[in-house]
Amino acid sequence: MSLGQELAPHLPFLRRYARALTGSQTHGDAFVRATLEAIVAAPDSFPREVEPRLGLYKTFHAIWSTANIEEGHGGDNGLGNPEAIAQARLSRITPLSRQALLLTALEGFSAADAGYLIGAEPNEIDNLVQEALGEIERQTLADVLIIEDEPIIAMDIETIVRDLGHNVTGVAVTRDEAVAQARAHPPGLVLADIQLADDSSGIDAVRDILAEFSVPVIFITAFPERLLTGTRPEPTFLITKPFQRATVKAAIAQALFFDAATVPAG
Repeated sequence: MSLGQELAPHLPFLRRYARALTGSQTHGDAFVRATLEAIVAAPDSFPREVEPRLGLYKTFHAIWSTANIEEGHGGDNGLGNPEAIAQARLSRITPLSRQALLLTALEGFSAADAGYLIGAEPNEIDNLVQEALGEIERQTLADVLIIEDEPIIAMDIETIVRDLGHNVTGVAVTRDEAVAQARAHPPGLVLADIQLADDSSGIDAVRDILAEFSVPVIFITAFPERLLTGTRPEPTFLITKPFQRATVKAAIAQALFFDAATVPAG
C-alpha cells in the first residue's frame, strides 16, 4: 500500500481538527493542503516510526508550529476576525492547552500520542487539558439552539449544554421549527443534526438561520467524512455520532472561542 493510500482515510479527520483549531474551514483546509504538499515534496521525511495517522498529524503540527497563526500575524485587529478574536483570548488560554484538549477530546488521541504530537510529556498533556477545561468554565455563557429530531440524543445534548452553564433557548426537530425558534430567540450558538424528522436538512436550517444571524454552528452527524472533503463550503465544527461528553464540551468551547460575542471582558 502506498503512503497516499495509508493516509487517505485519515484526511477528513485531520480537516476536522485543523478547522476546529483555526476556527475556519478556509484556514484549516489550507494547513491540511500545506501538510500534504510537504509530504509529497519529501516523502522520505514522513515519520515512519509511528502509525500513519500519528505521522500525518505530526507533519501537520510541524507546519502549524511554524505558521504563527496563533500570533495573529497579518490578521485584522477587529473582533469580527476569528484570528483577532483568538488573539484577544490568548492571555487566558495558551495555544498548547487548546491543542491538547482538541487532540484528546475531539480526535481521541491518548495523552502519550498527544504528547508526541505537540512535544510534551503525557503528564504535561493532562495539565494542559485541565488548563483548557478551567478556561472553559470561565467562558462567557451563550444561548444555545439545539436542532435534533432524536429525543434521547436531544436530551443528552441539552444536559451537556446546561451542565456547562449555557442556556438552551429551544430544541427544534424540523427546518421550519428551527428557523422559527431562532427568530423568536436569537441564539449565540447552534448545535445541529444533519437529518431531521420531516426529512428536511439541518444544513438547510442552518443556512436559513445564518442568512439572518451571525452565529457559530456545530454540526452533529454519524457520517462526518461526508462533510470533510475540503471540496466545497463545509462546517468548521463537527461532532461525530455517537459522541462523548468531552467531545461536545471541547467543540462548544472552541466554537465560542472564535465568536466575538463571547470574548470575556477584562
